[in-house]
Amino acid sequence: MAKINLLPWRQAYREEKKREFVSILIGVFLLSCLVSYIWVSSVESAIENQNSRNAKLNAEIAKLELQVKEIAEIKKVRADLLARIKVIQDLEGTRPVIVRYFDDFVRAIPDGVFISSMDKKGNAITLVGVAESYNRVAAFMRNLDESEWFADPKLSSVTAAPAEGEQANSFRMTVMATQPELTSDLGSSPKTGVKK
Repeated sequence: MAKINLLPWRQAYREEKKREFVSILIGVFLLSCLVSYIWVSSVESAIENQNSRNAKLNAEIAKLELQVKEIAEIKKVRADLLARIKVIQDLEGTRPVIVRYFDDFVRAIPDGVFISSMDKKGNAITLVGVAESYNRVAAFMRNLDESEWFADPKLSSVTAAPAEGEQANSFRMTVMATQPELTSDLGSSPKTGVKK
């Protein structure tokens, strides 16, 4: 029987299988590297895209915040202007009222009463003056009480003032300033006259 040596053939077969295995390993490694590279680059691209979108959103948010601040400042300026306008309108509307107070006050002063000082705090008016007699002070108080622009006259003190006359009295009183319901024309008084 002839002896056949199969050793070189098996050795060559093994070498070929090793080469195939190594080439497959290299191919799998290269393919995995390519897939990893594609995946990493796609993720980085998505991150970069999202970062650019975030940057745009932040820029727009900053613009909107500036606009909100400007709107808040404009609203504050508007509120200040409206408050000033209201004050001016109130002053314009009540300007004739001062004239009415003085007009009624002069009408309420009877003959023989002289006012030396007048002080107003809030609605309370303090009057200091001299009258020829106590009856004149009483008439003055009645006239103030009957006026629609004054109310609740209260006499604080009455003292004799002989330097001003025999029966002269110096007095101090407080009266409250009121504002009656007015017609549209402040020039026409609801009360035409006050007793003197």
